[in-house]
Parts: sequence; structure tokens; C-alpha cells
Amino acid sequence: MAAVERRGPLAGLKVIELAHIMAGPICGLLLADMGAEVIKVEKVPGGGDTRRFLPPAIGDQAAAFMMANRNKRGIAVDLKQEAGRQVVRKLLAGADVAIENYRRGTLERMGLSYDSLKAENPGLILCEISGFGRSGPYAERGGFDLIAQGMSGLMSITGEAPGRPPVKVGAPITDITAGILGAMGVCAAYAHRQRSGEGQRVDTSLFEAGITQTFWQSAIALAGGESPAPLGSRHPMNAPYQAFATADGWITVGAANQANWLRLLELIEARELGEDPRFADNERRVRNVEALDAALAPLFAARPSADWLARLEAAGVPAGPVSDIAEMQRDPQALARGMVVEVPHASLGSVATLGPPVKFSETPAAVIHGAPLLGQDSRAVLAELGYSAAEVETLIDRGVVIAAEPAAG
Repeated sequence: MAAVERRGPLAGLKVIELAHIMAGPICGLLLADMGAEVIKVEKVPGGGDTRRFLPPAIGDQAAAFMMANRNKRGIAVDLKQEAGRQVVRKLLAGADVAIENYRRGTLERMGLSYDSLKAENPGLILCEISGFGRSGPYAERGGFDLIAQGMSGLMSITGEAPGRPPVKVGAPITDITAGILGAMGVCAAYAHRQRSGEGQRVDTSLFEAGITQTFWQSAIALAGGESPAPLGSRHPMNAPYQAFATADGWITVGAANQANWLRLLELIEARELGEDPRFADNERRVRNVEALDAALAPLFAARPSADWLARLEAAGVPAGPVSDIAEMQRDPQALARGMVVEVPHASLGSVATLGPPVKFSETPAAVIHGAPLLGQDSRAVLAELGYSAAEVETLIDRGVVIAAEPAAG
């Protein structure tokens, strides 16, 4: 597949993604959605590990791989062979950005150190996403979302109550956040390069991504010296701000500021709670949140969710349903915002995926095509690098690269 003309704010930016699993690919996905040309380099044999994250599958393709790698072109290269490393070096020589999430020292062992790459391409931006960052006592460690959630403090504040088993956030939040931070760092480094012509390294990690998610809880610990405990759906600094059981399900209610609190009391016909000194202001409601919960829970349990949500919306009190993932994907607001879209895939026809989360008025982000088959763009990318048709076929015959499709003609 030839490079597709893109219109997003990063149109013209060329990114080489030497990344696997999730954090690095999420960084590449976000850049691709915003218009960058992202060429994903997969290992030989087998390709990216998420190709084997099964089930589920759509046709013969892993759903996990397809979700994290839409909008990218793909080439499969054996980096254990010198000819394969030369292919990657040529790719990087003409790139604006490289993304990698190997263990520290991996690129250096392949002869692809940043210093050597920058000597050929001074403007190259290298985004490194790792478990713990490229410096510090843990720099040599590998990292996974579960480990980062535990070490960053996230698992200590997630769950129903103190003394219960630790619970991870359901989504791989440190992987996804690290990808977002990496994309943000790339954009900032690109802005600097536009002014100076100078490339640089961008270094972030799953550990730091997890820490970034603890702003409120870190504020509490830094101010008072004590670590906050898990609160279920409650907020550590506002009340009522949590999920409540209704007669037929669950809803969330955010009536934390005083105006919304008073509106809520009118709505639930519990004006007497406004006279209770334990609930007079937000600070006292937070300090007495167990008593507040005990007072509100039976009132919410008396009516079904739809009834409450209609009443709360009419009164201007922030509230919403607790949706499962399939319900979220059918939500009219998610659909109106283009957060679930259909895109063409090389072997499966039209497939559904998530849409770009950032909207631009003049340079819209877009999902143009699905994830590549293994080696789908190998021939086209090699031709763009200057390899002749005969040289391309030699590389394929020697197993240096894999091509998904036979040569045209």
C-alpha cells in the first residue's frame, strides 16, 4: 500500500515505530491519527506480540493488534540480520521521529544507537518508552502495566475499601498514559525542532505514567504525610461524588459543590440533610462521607436509574449511567463524536475501531485504514527507500523481510 495523503495537523511528519505490545504503539497510533505517516516495523518471525493476543479475533486477525495499530503502514524485518538492520537504518535516516520501547541498550546492540543515528539525521526525534525510564536505579528493568500500577501507587488507591485485596485499574492505564505522554513529548520536541533544526530524545515510562495519574492522592500525601486509602467510586476531596445503587442498576452523581448539593436535596426531597451540621459544606461532607452515604443510599435505591437520570438532568445536577463497554459504544454521544468508526481493512473489509479523541477545526484527525497485515507494505516501503525490484525480492527470499502480498505483475 502506498503512503496515503493525510490532512491532520501532523501531515508530513514521518514516524518509524520500532515498538511492540501497547505503550509505544499507542504513541504511534495517536500521531498517525493526527496525520503523521507511521511505518510500523515488526519483527521476523511472527510480527508484533499482540498479533497473538487471542481471543478475540476478527476473521484471522487479533482484535487487540487491530485496535492499537490502525492508520499505520507495516513492514516486517529480521533485525538479527545485518541486511535487516540496514533497512531500518535507511528508514531512520529519512525519518522525523522514531518510537521504541525495547529494554535499555537494545538499539545500541543492534548498531542503531541514537548518537549514530543522529550523526546521519541531526533532526531525528527518538521517543523512548520503557518500564521505568532510561535513568535511575530501575532503568535496566523491564516493565508491564500491572507492575507499574502497583509501584506507582495506583493499586493502593483502587478498590472498595482499606484492607481489601489490591485492585488494578481495569484498563491498562499506565500503558495508555505512557503512549499519550510519548505523543505529547514528540509534539513538543517537534515544535523545538521547527525552531532550531535540532532533534532530541524524549524519555517517558509506565512508572511515570502511573505516578501522573495520582495527582489528587499525591497532593493529600504530600500535604499530610499519610497515604490515602481506596474509596471505591468516591472522590477524596469532594462529596457526594460517587456511584449510587438504584432500584435497577447504578448511576453516578457529582453534586460536590454547594449549589449542586442544594439542588440535589430539593430533587430527592431531603431538605433536612441541608440542616445537618455534618453535611453543611464540602469539607464536612468529605469528613462524614460514610454517614452521608448511609443517608443518600436508600433514597437512590427507591427509583430506577432512568427516572433518576431524567430528574437529575432536569435539575442541572451532573449525573450519568454506569455503562458497560458495549453500551458506551452505542451511546449517541460517542457516535456523534466519532469515537466508534468503520474503516477499511486489507483482508476483512470494513471493521469497527475507536476514533480519534482530539478534534481539530482546520486539520481534522481521521482513521483512514485498519491495521496492516504482517509485511503488508514491505515491498512499497523498500521501493521508497531506493531498493530495486530485484533487491526487494532477494531480501524476501533470504528472509530479511516478509511481504504479505505477491509482487504485482
